[in-house]
Amino acid sequence: MKIVIVSDTHLPGKGKELPAILQKDLMESDLIIHGGDFKTLDVYKEFMEYGELIGVVGNVDSPELQSLLPKKRIVERNGLKVGVVHGDGKEKTTEKRALEAFEEGDVDVIIFGHSHIPFSRFMKGVLLFNPGSPTDKRKLPFYSHGVLTIEDMWKIEHKFY
Repeated sequence: MKIVIVSDTHLPGKGKELPAILQKDLMESDLIIHGGDFKTLDVYKEFMEYGELIGVVGNVDSPELQSLLPKKRIVERNGLKVGVVHGDGKEKTTEKRALEAFEEGDVDVIIFGHSHIPFSRFMKGVLLFNPGSPTDKRKLPFYSHGVLTIEDMWKIEHKFY
């Protein structure tokens, strides 16, 4: 199973369209997880054209998306429990806010966004993963998204471009 992980697309904005490398992965995916900040309903619908989409609302998402999407959710695939949250808020780091969002949930991985900074680290026995942004890298030298592969074991990695 191939799961594409993306966040902070912010389209339209700094980027005008999804990068070709991301589009290729989306076409090959079994599931897409988006950590929020699509920006518009049209971008959300574009992701849905690629296949099954699990998304959460981000802090810059339109009122339509705010009424459509939850702030956080848990999805389970092949025994792996994945929490998804944008991670915005006040005080603490984005990583700590993401971790706290699932204090009560028994999850293996937490997907989050907001900072646009790729992140992959275990904290309190849970893997926190921020895919970065495929369209708004801010001061970083690269754009990025993630791919989670679930076979007998699971692995998660960033793709940089």
